[in-house]
Amino acid sequence: MIKRSIHLLAVCFLIADLVLTAVAWVGAYYLRVDSGWLPVQKVPPHVSVCWRDLPLVILLAALAYHLTGQYTIHRLRRIREEVVGVVKGTALLVLLVMGALFFLQEHYDSRATMLLFALLATSAVFIGRRLSWAAIRHLRSCGYNQTSAVIVGTGRVARKTAFALRHTAWLGIRNLGFVEDQPSRWTGDLNILGTTADLPRLIQKYGIGYVFISLPMSRYHDARRVFDTLSRTLVEVRLIADVPNLAGLSLTTSNLDGLPVLGLRETPHFGLNLVVKRGMDVALALAALLVLALPMALIAALVKLTSRGPVFYRQERCGLNGQTFQMLKFRSMRLDAEQQTGAVWARKDDPRRTALGAFLRRTSLDELPQLINVLKGDMSLVGPRPERPVFTRQFSKTIPNYVARHCVKVGITGWAQVHGWRGNTSLRKRVQYDLYYITHWTPWLDLRILWMTLFHGLFHRNAY
Repeated sequence: MIKRSIHLLAVCFLIADLVLTAVAWVGAYYLRVDSGWLPVQKVPPHVSVCWRDLPLVILLAALAYHLTGQYTIHRLRRIREEVVGVVKGTALLVLLVMGALFFLQEHYDSRATMLLFALLATSAVFIGRRLSWAAIRHLRSCGYNQTSAVIVGTGRVARKTAFALRHTAWLGIRNLGFVEDQPSRWTGDLNILGTTADLPRLIQKYGIGYVFISLPMSRYHDARRVFDTLSRTLVEVRLIADVPNLAGLSLTTSNLDGLPVLGLRETPHFGLNLVVKRGMDVALALAALLVLALPMALIAALVKLTSRGPVFYRQERCGLNGQTFQMLKFRSMRLDAEQQTGAVWARKDDPRRTALGAFLRRTSLDELPQLINVLKGDMSLVGPRPERPVFTRQFSKTIPNYVARHCVKVGITGWAQVHGWRGNTSLRKRVQYDLYYITHWTPWLDLRILWMTLFHGLFHRNAY
């Protein structure tokens, strides 16, 4: 049997959601009518109408939240699913309430109140849900509300699965041991409970709720046999994908006309996310240019006075989708710097630098003109650092997933740079950090990187 307290949890969530929705409904009325914060153009409905419609709102809320899957609860539920469920549920609720009030010819027709209700209900339900999960996770990490699991396999993927379960103790999933048909001398340190044929007996004996199939890619044919064995039991089965060469890329699942589809390379930079990121870039770049206008003018004057040549240095770099653009920098080298050597990486104590250029590169002040590239749309404030086309062609042949960096806009600073992977450091590490940034992007991560850049990214021993 699958041990679940989820039914009780779903009922508790439903009651809490309905209470919060009722508070949002009444609160929206008082904010709109009695607070004085918003101007009232016509005679508002009497408060008795608000209270009279409250039972209908609660009934419709229960229906809307159920239809949008807010109570499909499991231990591995992601916050993204929670956000989508709450937004869809409250949106459907508002539509149902408006339709019902129109059908019943109620006088409660304030659009501003409905908008307030939608915002309050969404915020209240989501915050309430997150606080509830935080309390549940704390209890689980203390040993309450636990369920047991076994891991099929003993290789690298299985060991990583066991580590992940220990690391996420708040899930309340406790690994009892491993199941393996082909044990070896390398598995002597693992608690092997039996073979796959023993799974039904182990599930019944220990009351196991989860089985994680963590087999290497070369043994995926065994996964079907394991699943056939588990078909005689009531247990949740999870397949851990063995994708060692896709480290740093997120895996997503979707459905194509009934066929399960596994996404191996997707970027969060699309749709509304793209609008949010571009809005942040424009607003922060404009603010930075206003603040730094005088220092940039001073640097430009010093560059002009201390060496022959233009103030700015334009260099071709690869950006979004591999398209090239002219990246701007304050010139830090002599005019003839690459006439003899061609395109080469900068090195420590580079003799091609000017006296002022050495200081500009050490402090990363030569990068400030790239704020103009951000406003033009060639770059973002945060993203993988752009590379020259000749190096991009070279690295794409030797470093796995290097070209995946170009599925987003390149940046002035990035996750790799604030962790020290800049200059003449490991390219593979840099790509690993860039891919992590791409697949875990949020506006808050961008703000965090910008904050870290101010205190850790400007002065660095690898900046030359």
